[in-house]
Amino acid sequence: MRENPIRDCKQEPGVIAPVVDLKRCEGKGDCLRVCPENVFEIRRVDDADYVDLDWMHRLKLRVHGMKVAYTPNAQACRSCGLCVTACPERAIKLVRMT
Repeated sequence: MRENPIRDCKQEPGVIAPVVDLKRCEGKGDCLRVCPENVFEIRRVDDADYVDLDWMHRLKLRVHGMKVAYTPNAQACRSCGLCVTACPERAIKLVRMT
């Protein structure tokens, strides 16, 4: 892991944000542990998100405790990419905010 990930992140906050694919996320929390900007939280999947999933992904969520990653502090992301690398399900991508 980088010596000082915050210093290595050159992007200003508010330009790039992590997006979590709820069909892939298993709520393991690796993103939460590596993020130097506290962008992520692991919590129970929102009802609105749950009903939008097909039956197979609903079952997958139940197997994994109904927990997923959310990004309530996405505007703080400095695009270091540690979350993308840490996620074993490849459920996170960085996208330009509009």
